[in-house]
Amino acid sequence: MRKLYTGNQPVSGNIVRVIQEKGYKQSAIAKRAGYSRQAFCNMVNDYKIIRPDDVMRIADALEVKPEELFV
Repeated sequence: MRKLYTGNQPVSGNIVRVIQEKGYKQSAIAKRAGYSRQAFCNMVNDYKIIRPDDVMRIADALEVKPEELFV
């Protein structure tokens, strides 16, 4: 599958960074945020657009402020 959308940066990169820093698994964050593992993977790998409501759900699952995902 080729990337269809690349506009999720820096958010997608910051999501991955926070997951790694906190030692979480992507599948656990996906479940906590209410996404399937595949849907979440598609967002962080720039196959699917991350919408503002997605940022809120993911930030909550990561236990960070939404603004931290934009820095």
